[in-house]
Order: sequence, then C-alpha cells, then structure tokens
Amino acid sequence: MTPITPPARIAFIGMGVMGAAMAANILRAGFALTVATRSRAKAEPLVAAGAQWAANAADAADGADCVCLCVPDTPDVEAVLFGENGVIEGAAPGTVVIDFSTIAAAASAAFAARMADRGIVLLDSPVSGGPQGAIDGTLTCMVGGADAGFSAARAVFDAVGKTITLLGPAGSGQVCKSANQLIIVSAMQAAAEALAMGRKAGLDPMLMRQALLGGSARSFVLENHAKRMLDRNFKPGFRAELMRKDMRLALGAVRDNGVFAPATALAAQMMEAVVNSGRGGDDCASLGALVAELSGLKD
Repeated sequence: MTPITPPARIAFIGMGVMGAAMAANILRAGFALTVATRSRAKAEPLVAAGAQWAANAADAADGADCVCLCVPDTPDVEAVLFGENGVIEGAAPGTVVIDFSTIAAAASAAFAARMADRGIVLLDSPVSGGPQGAIDGTLTCMVGGADAGFSAARAVFDAVGKTITLLGPAGSGQVCKSANQLIIVSAMQAAAEALAMGRKAGLDPMLMRQALLGGSARSFVLENHAKRMLDRNFKPGFRAELMRKDMRLALGAVRDNGVFAPATALAAQMMEAVVNSGRGGDDCASLGALVAELSGLKD
C-alpha cells in the first residue's frame, strides 16, 4: 500500500477530549483534516485552525486516505462504520481506517473482516496515556490488523503517539488494552488499600507515598493516581464509568481466553462499586475514596 503522508487527507470522527487532541496533532503534522462529530461545537476550534467540517461519517470518509475514529463503546463504533451515513458508505477501496476507541476484541476482529470485504483496511488501535498524552502526541498505540495497512498509516500514528506497536491480527490491540486497564485498576486498588492502612496506623500518607516512591513499589499509579487520591482531586481525566466499561471488556477478554483471573474479577467489581456509589462521573482514582470510606476513614 502507498504510504499516507502529509498533505494527504485524514478524516477524524469523534471530538471528545482524546479525539479532539489527536485530531489537532494530525492537523499540526501537516495533513489535510476533515472532522465529524455529533456536536459541531466540539469541532469548532479545529475548523478555525483549518480543518474541514463534514456532516456525517460518510462525507468525512469521502476522499480521505485514512479515516480515524475515537468514540466511547462498541455500539458507537459499529454505528460510525456501518450505520446510516457510515464510513463504509464513503470510504473508497484501499482506505485505511484506524479505530482509536477501546471496544471488545471480538467485535474489532469482526468489524475488520466486514471492512475487508469492501477492500478497506481496519486497524484497531486503542491508546493509553490519557488526555495529556493525547495533547502532547505521546500516546501508546496498541495496534491490531494487517501489516500493510499499519505500514501505510505509520505517519498518522507518529502524529499522535510515541510508542506504537503492531501486536498481531485484528483485535490484538484491544486485548492489549484490556491488559493495560486491568493492570492499572489492580494497582490502584493496591495503592488505595496501602494508603488506607497507613492512615489508620497513624502514618502521614504523603510521607508514606514519598517513601514508597523511593523503593520497588514505585509506579505510574503510585506517582499519579495515588497523589490524586491523597489530594482528593477527582476532576475527571478518565471517568470511572469509562474505566468500568473497560474492565467489563477485560473480564470478557480473560473469559474468552480461558484465563484464571481473580485480580481482574476483583478490579472489575471495584469499578462497579465506584460507579454505583455515585462516583461514575469522577476520575477513576476515586476508587481511593471508596476504599477509604469502606475502611471507616473520614475525609
């Protein structure tokens, strides 16, 4: 396949926090950009910066060498790709579609097969790195799909990410993202329990965290999520309700692959509890507040 390089036209569908930031970096890299989203107001900053607006996914895909999407869940991806005025109605054979959403692995593989029937390459590429990583263009892209499509779209990936790995056939990126999320939530649970233990034993939790950061327990979760727990800063970077969705996907992935996974099961149940306790709109680090509450700690 011919490499997709600036100033080729890229379509981006989905202007949430992550999608808008990734689209901005694609535009900044020198690509021509077309954007589409349910609320045009979210796309206005990009339109003002030079992007074209499309009324729907089909119009966005028309004439684009690569179509990117970043939407919340599996049904949303299916609607964008195959629904009325979907990508499949506007994309020409040979187009590469990159799905940056986090959805079910089996669905990703099935969607890729349906697109392949029309001569379109679909790559699943869920990302990690959060809103700041999206802004900085340093996301980790976990990619599944055909090597030819991945190689052709390499410049698009380079515009949004720093660590970009082709992991295998369609759906492989989603499996890796489930692994990423179950590790994060399990580590958050451990950090929350450790901080609660320290507080109940009379330790200063700030000093305790500082000490732990100097040893083998140092981790991204301890550096970032644990600090949010201690600061009670639950302004959403990644909402708990989205992490619950991701942990449901992780449960499906371990089940489908026959894995003994008690840590995944516990992590998923804790995210259910976080959301059911009224914290669904808060950052997922509000898991720490729930553990503290269940431990009898008063804030």
